[in-house]
Amino acid sequence: MLLPVSGLGMNSTMDDMNLIQQRHHLVVRELGVGDEIDLEIGPGDDDPSFASASLISAPREPSVDDQDETKQIQMMPSLQDENQDLSKGQPLKKKKKVVKRWREEWADTYKWAYVDVKDGTARIFCSVCREYGRKHRRNPYGNEGSRNMQMSALEEHNNSLLHKEAVRLQMASKDKIVVDKPMYVKALMSKTAGSIVEAALIRDPHELEFIQSVQEAVHSIERVIGKNSHYVNIMERLLEPERTIIFRVPWVDDRGETHVNRGFRVQFNQALGPCRGGIRFHPSMNLSIAKFLAFEQTLKNALSPYKLGGAAGGSDFDPKGKSDNEIMRFCQSFINELYRYLGPDQDLPSEEMGVGAREMGYLFGQYRRLAGHFQGSFTGSRVFWSGSSLRTEATGYGLVFFAHLILGDSNRELKGLRCAVSGSGKIAFHVIEKLLAYGAVPITVSDSKGYLVDEDGFDFMKIQFLRDIKAQQRSLRDYSKTYARSKYFDEAKPWTERCDVAFPCATQNEIDQSDAISLVNSGCRLLVEGSIMPCTPEAVDVLRKANVVVAPAMAAGAGGVAAGELELNHEFNLMQWTPEDFESKLQDSMKQTYQRALKAATDFGYEKESPEVLVYGAAIAAFLTVAQGMTDQGCV
Repeated sequence: MLLPVSGLGMNSTMDDMNLIQQRHHLVVRELGVGDEIDLEIGPGDDDPSFASASLISAPREPSVDDQDETKQIQMMPSLQDENQDLSKGQPLKKKKKVVKRWREEWADTYKWAYVDVKDGTARIFCSVCREYGRKHRRNPYGNEGSRNMQMSALEEHNNSLLHKEAVRLQMASKDKIVVDKPMYVKALMSKTAGSIVEAALIRDPHELEFIQSVQEAVHSIERVIGKNSHYVNIMERLLEPERTIIFRVPWVDDRGETHVNRGFRVQFNQALGPCRGGIRFHPSMNLSIAKFLAFEQTLKNALSPYKLGGAAGGSDFDPKGKSDNEIMRFCQSFINELYRYLGPDQDLPSEEMGVGAREMGYLFGQYRRLAGHFQGSFTGSRVFWSGSSLRTEATGYGLVFFAHLILGDSNRELKGLRCAVSGSGKIAFHVIEKLLAYGAVPITVSDSKGYLVDEDGFDFMKIQFLRDIKAQQRSLRDYSKTYARSKYFDEAKPWTERCDVAFPCATQNEIDQSDAISLVNSGCRLLVEGSIMPCTPEAVDVLRKANVVVAPAMAAGAGGVAAGELELNHEFNLMQWTPEDFESKLQDSMKQTYQRALKAATDFGYEKESPEVLVYGAAIAAFLTVAQGMTDQGCV
């Protein structure tokens, strides 16, 4: 579904999103303040007293009409005549209109409720099961002035049988309830660029992440396409992967039960060399995510000093809560199908979300066994079977080096700056480590359930404590039991905290429009993308209008590419460089990437002071490199 996108002023955006900025989940749709809600009051078979129970509404001055209505209701028993005696045996179902003024401060109490229109009538719905009815709205308000009544209403709802069943079904399902939303399509200046996006939409209409990635890339290289029509055909070919592999992964758990997951590997483009790209194990993994990751990896590898092809893949397998033996059996089954498409001159996978040193070891061990040779070890952190001792640190360190280069161009430094970091994996922790080395003050980490903030800032001892918590699969909340100045927020993101620099290092689309507004309000002026495509299109618009400098993951995250090539370099392995030498090499690689992106942007007329100059420059430089290779090799 294509939607026209109009200009979004920053001031109007701030006004429109005031409700979203609050930390709650109350949703009010198509209901004005003071509008009537049809509660369908009637007798119930589960609670005989409910028919006579009154609903307590918001206190207000009674109007003349209200008084008349009240008098009529009170007089009804005395006005009944003999003709009405025949209906005494039948239950009388009434509908009472209750005027309720929804207020923002009630949001903490009514997280479970939202209002929507059903059959032309505004009703109260359960946010979990999306249903309405007596068991959900029995006295759902309480009294505005009585906190106990409000909490009693909430407890009554949570204990209802229908709500409990909805929660049980939700927990039993892998897929959380999500609200469908239309595809967000950016307006493009040229019809040619628009035709490329339209063709991708027609071909892959359900691959939302991939379409979003294509839109961002086409938007960034629009001037390149406008100057040379030859690049239109190149881009159309580039957007179709060279090879897409989908396969089943059967495995047996410790109880002897058989399970099956789905595996993916997308080898997107090999015009510049053999593929490199990550493997992700996460329940949300699907073909759209695999394609978008492979496409972004293709451009990232082309931008780095080491010209390589791009690939990505993984499985919807969830390693959390699995034993080592279960993970080993899954990894072996996964590589049994994929190994025939891998090799030092074809495709070498690397670590991604859900895949660490343990998983890479199992994957490589089975690959070596099946392939019959040790050549082209997978990129990983095991020193005894791969080269670099700083492989896992490279991406996180590279992000901080890139931020240092950006700030250095404006005569600023990281020292003393408050930095908000999302995620709590290897990238996030290594970002924090290097920020501490530069004298910055990292204040947040996060996981899938919320975020942790320490107003004093993390130090090396605290980071080690956090690592121990994660290694024991405990909650980040346990950190607050040791450090009193810290606080953990459930179901929230760290972007409301006051910060100067943001490092999103969790997953794609973790920053939506309301998060972007919160970032702007919290004082953020530089966003360094640690995860691939961390911002939704709406969030990108907000950041651009607020002049927040964005360092794209395509350029800022190239440290992992450089480290992967260094550890596979035979000469490097023989020399066994020290961590200092390796870090110096990594800094040189990040500087080259930064300069290439700036030069490409200025060559096509973008001002160096523009907050998105690196976004445009990185995409342009990467695309031109891939396009040249594809042109030289002909139509293949």
